[in-house]
Amino acid sequence: MSAIRIYNDSDTTNLLFGSDNNLSIHNKLGEIGVRFEQWQTAASIAPGAAAEDVLAAYRTDIDRLIAEQGYQSMDVISLDASHPQKAELRQKFLSEHTHSEDEVRFFVAGEGLFTLHVDNKIYEVLCQQGDLISVPANTPHWFDMGPNPGFVAIRLFNNPDGWVANFTGSDIAERFNRLEN
Repeated sequence: MSAIRIYNDSDTTNLLFGSDNNLSIHNKLGEIGVRFEQWQTAASIAPGAAAEDVLAAYRTDIDRLIAEQGYQSMDVISLDASHPQKAELRQKFLSEHTHSEDEVRFFVAGEGLFTLHVDNKIYEVLCQQGDLISVPANTPHWFDMGPNPGFVAIRLFNNPDGWVANFTGSDIAERFNRLEN
């Protein structure tokens, strides 16, 4: 079940808001300019599926987003707990960073924890199968796939080079929750 938890960025123990209601998640994220949608996931796709099959299954929704936002490239990231580089890949996304474009991710299967740092607050968003999240350009955030990843996600980019991170150098991500799966 998708969920959101909001904290003050200086106090990891004081929960300001929490909900697993999709409308509440959508509304809270909308207040800070983050797009959050749920798509139908009728196709049965598991980690390890071919990228072409994943993209074909969601072509209508992908084409709608491309028409709306002008995305220039996309890819599929698919990891499971048997991946030999899972620890290194997890570490790559765990430090606070920004992007010069929106970061758009649709969870075809599995889950991941996006954490956003906006206006002195921390927004932890547990995304699961069917969730689409679009983090606006220049929004500090990090992503945790957990120590035993199991997800398939489609990523869309305005930048033809794909995922390019600008790390902030802050250690704030080390003080907040991790995904334990």
